[in-house]
Amino acid sequence: MNFSSRLLESAVDEFARLPGVGRKTALRLVLHLLNRPEAEVERFSLSMTSLRSGIRFCKVCHNISDQLVCGICTATRRDRSLVCIVEDIRDVMAIENTNQYQGVYHVLGGVISPMDGIGPSDLNIATLVERVQAGEIKEVILALSATMEGDTTIFYIYKKLKDLPVRISAIARGIAFGGELEYVDEITLGRSIATRVPYESTLMK
Repeated sequence: MNFSSRLLESAVDEFARLPGVGRKTALRLVLHLLNRPEAEVERFSLSMTSLRSGIRFCKVCHNISDQLVCGICTATRRDRSLVCIVEDIRDVMAIENTNQYQGVYHVLGGVISPMDGIGPSDLNIATLVERVQAGEIKEVILALSATMEGDTTIFYIYKKLKDLPVRISAIARGIAFGGELEYVDEITLGRSIATRVPYESTLMK
């Protein structure tokens, strides 16, 4: 792809770094911005800069937030004794879209993946154990994607929590193995949470 402008090429290079964006799509996005009013492009640029510099992670559940504690954790209508454990914020959004869950969350920030050099200490597992040990939590729902990494992470968390006074459940497997939670349709995901089962019953005897 030949460019008549180094500035154009540089902008295309940056957009092409985004996941799922090839160079042709990147070029189309850049040319679109060039055709928009300067004020609109400045707003776009400012929103990205503000996002990167101002975003926080909830000190309780590690969800993305504008404040020290996110809106879900501070909502009075939420059941704080029920905690849904998810991989990342996209899963929080997916579950929230079902309108069938009224508990709170704990965002791990990934899953255990030795191939990628990600171990338990790289995830927000220690803070989960601390939350459970505090005594307010009565049930944790293990809601990770049905993948080998997800199942490995679930089993590790189960081993960390099984001797604590908390019920450990897992979402029903209406989700095909290998399926990413964020891509599951809302009805299936909602039913999987509503029909969750004790995690021990899912283990092979």
